[in-house]
Amino acid sequence: MNLDFLDEAEEEFVAAISQYNTQRDGLGDDFAVEVRHALDRIAQYPKAWVALSRRTRRCLVDRFPYGVLYQIRGDDLLVVAVMDLRRDPRSWRRRLPPGRR
Repeated sequence: MNLDFLDEAEEEFVAAISQYNTQRDGLGDDFAVEVRHALDRIAQYPKAWVALSRRTRRCLVDRFPYGVLYQIRGDDLLVVAVMDLRRDPRSWRRRLPPGRR
């Protein structure tokens, strides 16, 4: 499966890495590894994770309060958010047109 990120999802992923690295040297790198492991699990079992809507699913990231929100689009996976789960849980919906949620 091909993997693609919405621009907003990629930006929040990079921002979270930076934020964690300011807390402790290397913590952001640990976060990035855990997100990549989640992406690997998603690619291996795309339908295994909890459905948030008709099209969007969420895989939890180990060790961090984050989830990877994604959609299966044919042979492609679209990452909609790399989201801090302590935020508004529906904020990702604004990133997609109503018919694509």
